[in-house]
Amino acid sequence: MYDYKFIKINVGAFSGKPKEDYEEIIIQQAQEGWRLHTFTPLPFGSGGQALEIQLIFERELK
Repeated sequence: MYDYKFIKINVGAFSGKPKEDYEEIIIQQAQEGWRLHTFTPLPFGSGGQALEIQLIFERELK
């Protein structure tokens, strides 16, 4: 059995760049025992650009 955590990061509408340091978030979550499972772009704007990125972490339940 696994536990999951979902973290959304906004993406700049004009720059297309994440507004937060996703690498730092991944490192921080790993230090707390979470493993990055998947990242998913969500939802798409009119130009086809992702407006958010969702990081999905998992860890085994003990």
